[in-house]
Amino acid sequence: MSKISKFFKGSSSSGSSSGGKSKHRSKGGPSPQEAIHKLRETEDMLSKKQDYLEKRIEQEVMIAKKHGTKNKRAALQALKRKKRLEQQLTQIDGTLSTIEFQREALENSHTNGEVVRNMGYAAQAMKNVHESMDLDKIDDLMEDINEQQDVAREINEAISRPYGESYDEDELLAELEELENEEMDENLRSMGGLPSVPSARVPSVPSGRVSHRGTARRRVEDEDDMRMLASWGT
Repeated sequence: MSKISKFFKGSSSSGSSSGGKSKHRSKGGPSPQEAIHKLRETEDMLSKKQDYLEKRIEQEVMIAKKHGTKNKRAALQALKRKKRLEQQLTQIDGTLSTIEFQREALENSHTNGEVVRNMGYAAQAMKNVHESMDLDKIDDLMEDINEQQDVAREINEAISRPYGESYDEDELLAELEELENEEMDENLRSMGGLPSVPSARVPSVPSGRVSHRGTARRRVEDEDDMRMLASWGT
């Protein structure tokens, strides 16, 4: 049996046996809230004792300074009392640390117990909800929902579908192309038809003349480059 199971078993048995007592109180012991309250009271008491001891230590120091070397015996007695007070103050510091640690651990344990208890309640409530559900009915419900969604989709398509005469788009495009061709033919007729292609051959330029002109043009460009280089050198 796990610790959590033992915890729930112990809490249920204590709750049934306690009757009118607090549900957090175990058999013969204080509740977590009562224990935490007692620890806080102890911390307050020790804190007040610390303040008292610190004031006493300051007084003994003042007495030792007052007597100094004039009354050496009284000064030493004051320093001895100061040492004893300091020892008590150190012991109280350690006790306070232990009590604080115990209180924090108890608070964490109480919080964890409440969390686990509430999680158990939630798990039981979820179990009760699931027990009241029928998987077959849920499947039927989902099928009904899907069917109604299909019906709604068909209704939307029927509402958005255009009514009236319907035409074939390909036929309309073909008719439009035919009209464009007729308009083009009419424009050509109004312009006198297409221009005739000349029957005579176009005289060609001799290759030698072309090469001679190209050589002359390159020679002029080279001369221009040479002049530019010469001007940069000067």
